Amino acid sequence: MTKLAVRLLRHRPGSVAATLIALAVGVLILTAMGVLVESGLRYRPEPQRYAAADIVVARTETSFTDKEFGGDTVTTTVRLPEPGPLPRDLTDRIRRLPGVAATIAYPAALGVTMVPGADRGELDRLAAAAGARVYTGASRGLAEQSGGLAARDLLIEVGAAFGGYVVLLIVFVVAGTVGLSVRHRRRDIALLRAIAATPGQVRRLLVAEALLVSGAAAALGGPAGLLAARWVGGELADRGFIPAGFPIAAGFLAAPAAVLVTTLVAAVSALIAARRISGIRPTEALGEAAVEPAGGGRARFVCGLVALAGAGSSSLVTVGVSGQTALTGALGMLYLFVAAVALLAPWINRYAARLLAPVLRTVWGTSGYLATANLRANARGLATVVAALVLAVGFGGSVWFLQDNLERQTVAQSRAGTLAQFALVAPAGLPGKAVDEVRGLAGVQAATGVRRTAVVVKVFDGAEVVPARAVDPDDAAATIDLGVREGSLADLRPDSFAVSTLRAATQGWHVGERVRLWLGDGTPATLRVAAIYQRGLGFGDLLLDRRTVTPRPYSEVLIRVAPGARVEAALAEVATRYPAGAIVPTGDRIGELSTDLALGAWLNKLLIAVMVGYAALTAANTMVMAALARGRELALLRLVGVTRRQARRMVHAEQAGLLGVALVIGGAIAAVTLAAVVHALTGDLLPYVPPLGWLAVGGGTALLALTTTVLPIGRLLRVPPVEQIGVKD
Repeated sequence: MTKLAVRLLRHRPGSVAATLIALAVGVLILTAMGVLVESGLRYRPEPQRYAAADIVVARTETSFTDKEFGGDTVTTTVRLPEPGPLPRDLTDRIRRLPGVAATIAYPAALGVTMVPGADRGELDRLAAAAGARVYTGASRGLAEQSGGLAARDLLIEVGAAFGGYVVLLIVFVVAGTVGLSVRHRRRDIALLRAIAATPGQVRRLLVAEALLVSGAAAALGGPAGLLAARWVGGELADRGFIPAGFPIAAGFLAAPAAVLVTTLVAAVSALIAARRISGIRPTEALGEAAVEPAGGGRARFVCGLVALAGAGSSSLVTVGVSGQTALTGALGMLYLFVAAVALLAPWINRYAARLLAPVLRTVWGTSGYLATANLRANARGLATVVAALVLAVGFGGSVWFLQDNLERQTVAQSRAGTLAQFALVAPAGLPGKAVDEVRGLAGVQAATGVRRTAVVVKVFDGAEVVPARAVDPDDAAATIDLGVREGSLADLRPDSFAVSTLRAATQGWHVGERVRLWLGDGTPATLRVAAIYQRGLGFGDLLLDRRTVTPRPYSEVLIRVAPGARVEAALAEVATRYPAGAIVPTGDRIGELSTDLALGAWLNKLLIAVMVGYAALTAANTMVMAALARGRELALLRLVGVTRRQARRMVHAEQAGLLGVALVIGGAIAAVTLAAVVHALTGDLLPYVPPLGWLAVGGGTALLALTTTVLPIGRLLRVPPVEQIGVKD
């Protein structure tokens, strides 16, 4: 069977090349994403601060239990954003243990040196009772709040999240490409069935072909994916996402996993595509192959309606969430919409052909009539083309513009809500007396100390680390305007907090409600919701009283001066009292924020560009395959009297109809997706689209569709019809 598969592949260079490209690029992308995840999982930071200790006892995580709807108890563990304090008596109790040679006091952490061969069972018990973990050997580096650990978490989160969506995209792409390739070979398969090949033999033949092409794709895509991962790692280091020299894994697990996934998808897709044609009676096989089968069956129609209903429900859910959850929901909604279009495409094509018939006949005359008839008759065969175009338009017109909306709204909210004209900053932080010194200057109306922190909140059956700010509430209303919608910042006290509208909607919190959460160092707290504010993108999701959190230096001091007051010199003099202290106009800080956001969005845009590019490649592949498979059809038309010019105009009319359908449906999907997420993130009903943005998406799709169809069709029309009538590929 393998020898026959090799011989058949040699005679189908067009479809083989298209399938090979789709599989190879899929292996490349999956390998690169997998290497990121593998790099994070394999990372073991070397201990720096705690290198002198044999054992490190520290609270780096917090755990809590909860019950699911079914009654099962679930334990969730979250890494703390700040080092957690240890009980005061823990050091003395550990120091008195047998086998402990010495203890070393670290900030928030405890170092222990042991007598060689001593048993540490009692030490482990004491640490566990205090909610701390014991780190030994190479794991001591895990107790440090290092950039390497943050990079590890970033790589795992990004690689896993986007890798999962890339897997879905690859399944969609490869299934469509392989399925189209098999469908174009109905005559070959029918002939094999007519000469007594069994359905099982046909399916094994197709699986053998898929495995052969997958092997070649692995040989091309695997090494390319490893190189791409190295390049991405270097770019991440250059832009500060990961520390310089962060080890990127060799991909010993990622590459085989990527090859396995794409190979399985290709084999299963071939089996599904060949299921019907390989199962019919041999005497009916050639008749089935002569005419494109009618539209999809009832099961396909029902599945399409289910996917459409799921997409609509997902859009409602997306409106109620925020942040990365909203972006993830948007991608899921987009996939559901595209899946619905792919399933319902035969019915969409037939309806569109009837709707467009008058227009096509008016513009293209006889060629338009032929195009209408072909669109109606080949509604199922063109389903993959429409789905590929919709996928390209949907991705290009929605996900890509999300980052632009986030950046724009974050900067706008920061600018509108910052009432202070200056900020006192210092790399090592600022003590509380810095706020008093600034307040005492003539011309200063208000000064607010701000400390950036984070809290842990429960979400569904897990937990999430949420950025927060702790402020001195006395002058906060004079230096920042959060756009309070409910409650009042005047009620901000050590036992209360303010929350953004997005986070409040996500968690279901209301003013006056008491909420249980965990501070950055793991301290449990039950706080009352004092206010709900609008400008969460610009100022974070939570605002705390500084007295609520562990006393630590301020990140900055916001300063508001009286109109016309000249206090720059006095402020600069205060700044000199602190290491590397500086006075920065808040306008410059907002400009830096815009730059930081653009830098932070680079990774998301890179990953989105990969998906958009793969979707565009899919569309190009699909349309080239569909065009090259029309050699016999075009030859027959020319033999019955259709001129080359009429045939070319017919193809142009068909392409215009398909492109119009794809742009309308894809544009609608993109608009709904983008509007739902932007509304969830910013509250705006109308999303921002950069100038010429839609023109670029629509024009790029049109150019892609025309070049990948007109050029192959032109090549086919240059071949004499008598020669072309016998060509299969």
